[in-house]
Amino acid sequence: MIIGIPKEIMHGENRVSATPETCAKMAADGHKVLVEKGAGEGAYCHDDAYLKAGAELVEGARAVYERSELILKVKEPLFNEELGIHEIDLMHQGQYLITFIHPASPANHEMVKNMAKKGVISLTLDGIPRISRAQNMDALTSMSTCAGYKGILIAANLLPSFVPQIFSAVGVIKPLNAMIVGVGVGGLQALATAKRLGAVTYAVDTRSAAREQAASLGAKVIDLGIPDEMTLGAGGYAKALSPELLEKERAILAPELAKMDIVFLSALVPGRLAPVIITREMLKTMKPGSVIVDISIDQGGNCAATVPGEVADVDRVHVVGIKNIPGMLPASSTWMFSQNIYNLVKYLVKDGTISLNPEDEIVRSILTTRDGQVVHEGAREAMGL
Repeated sequence: MIIGIPKEIMHGENRVSATPETCAKMAADGHKVLVEKGAGEGAYCHDDAYLKAGAELVEGARAVYERSELILKVKEPLFNEELGIHEIDLMHQGQYLITFIHPASPANHEMVKNMAKKGVISLTLDGIPRISRAQNMDALTSMSTCAGYKGILIAANLLPSFVPQIFSAVGVIKPLNAMIVGVGVGGLQALATAKRLGAVTYAVDTRSAAREQAASLGAKVIDLGIPDEMTLGAGGYAKALSPELLEKERAILAPELAKMDIVFLSALVPGRLAPVIITREMLKTMKPGSVIVDISIDQGGNCAATVPGEVADVDRVHVVGIKNIPGMLPASSTWMFSQNIYNLVKYLVKDGTISLNPEDEIVRSILTTRDGQVVHEGAREAMGL
């Protein structure tokens, strides 16, 4: 296949979908790899390294999209301000796209529908199921690791106080409190990072196995009292709570929020809108200067006050809605992401063409648009289709 690697155009996005290392692997597999000049510079992957790996350097995004059968990207298609055209309009019917699409997020609905109209066959990385044979393709897990680590560092930078306990000649400053809501991969990394910084850590999760892992890292677990059979979905992911159970969770967390200095939000249901766990009224009870980091923002966010792509000051609380926190660790996140996406391509391509078996659990979970239609179950539900 002819595989295209365009330069990412989201503001501040330094990641790239393939490194020279994975380009060499794709070339060895018999593919022709087209890399837009300068695509990897932000991740310290230079043009000469791509050439040595067997890739062809291409001038400009337009040529990459025109010539490629398969496009590999990090972020969903966006409007290219430099060219004055949307990336979808650079694509052609029958072209394949693999990237993070987050098709259930309302902000992406129009884009997904336009992609279907264009005839693009798209596959979203946030749908990779958590099963053993898909582990090495699971870019969401890899990026969650990056977001958990960097998200806590962002919070620490915004805080007006020391995080750890400080002993000084004038007295003792007590350590800050950090609550991690959703202790999957990202949450566990956030928990470990907060603990390393010296915070007193608290953990919230609807799944008993996740709570046990959090406790093993020294966190004080806030029990929501919801049975596992009502919360545990396929592959170990959380299941969407009913409105009644979600309200119960908010009622339990509300008095705890007033004690917290850092709240890290990473509660997600695969392929669905993120549940709103912190309402605007709840946020008003938090300490002035405290920080919420909402890494669920790509799927709508866990806090009602999160502004996509921004760090907002809401009632004297910093609410972080940065959409590409992993992009702030471009070298590490690119290396992990590129390995994941290479493994997925290797899995899908048979005899030089992409094979999309609808009975395959991986394919069924990630397929977003096909034959001019939106086929992703979570996206269709969110769109009311």
